[in-house]
Amino acid sequence: MPDPALCVEVPDVTRRGGRLSAGKRLVPEETPVAFSYAGSTHAVMMATPADLEDFATGFSLTEGIIGDPSQIETIGIVTEEKGIDVQIRLVEPQNDALVARRRHMAGPVGCGLCGIESIEQAVRPTPSVRASSLTLSEEEVIEAVRLLDGQQPLHHATRAVHGAGFYVPGRGLVAVREDVGRHNALDKLAGAACRAGHEGAAGAVVVTSRVSVEMVQKTAVIGSPFIIAISAPTALAIRTAETAGMTLIALVRGDEFEIFTGAERVSTKARRTENIQEQV
Repeated sequence: MPDPALCVEVPDVTRRGGRLSAGKRLVPEETPVAFSYAGSTHAVMMATPADLEDFATGFSLTEGIIGDPSQIETIGIVTEEKGIDVQIRLVEPQNDALVARRRHMAGPVGCGLCGIESIEQAVRPTPSVRASSLTLSEEEVIEAVRLLDGQQPLHHATRAVHGAGFYVPGRGLVAVREDVGRHNALDKLAGAACRAGHEGAAGAVVVTSRVSVEMVQKTAVIGSPFIIAISAPTALAIRTAETAGMTLIALVRGDEFEIFTGAERVSTKARRTENIQEQV
């Protein structure tokens, strides 16, 4: 069962077998979470009120505010009447840099780029992940999604939140985070994986949502050469993944999936057969 603080039971009327009847359902909590740097609010996101230190770290990383968790001096969490204020103190050089590039944004859960000030910010350069030597077999791609499905207690209780996991071959999922917002779940994962010392280039990001451009951008900042999703990608996400040298796999359903970029990183049965024949 998920943490009771993250969901609430509400009454509803359910139609089953052609009949209406009174019932109850668990629904996830959603609250404004403000990120404040040096006393000034930088962003307000609607989010699940959990794993907030991971969220703050991952958001700071994927937004380019910091380059490493060591640049965060302290994280304080203040619960207010209408939301949560996450107060982040950076080491001095990063504080100065943030003041110079400060922007404000309000992010509803369905949008990862709300409030940016220019087209250039929306299509900012994406780090290359071509240097990673990581490959996955077909079976590992399937396993990654299957494992994620089994590690989402809040989703299974509510059917209303997204999940993001970090899959390392031979170890399985080493980190999983959930949130009502798909970008939030990925930011929380970025923070959790980085704080635990997991190297981004050694694993694959697995998400339960569609793959939009900012999901690719955040995955590249993590350093992972793989993003694996159960839903479909956008055209810009595909072009961005291609440019970054990332393998984008989507529409993973059971043992079926589609590879949109970087297929050379996925070992197929045909390739394995060819390799065996060459060795003979």
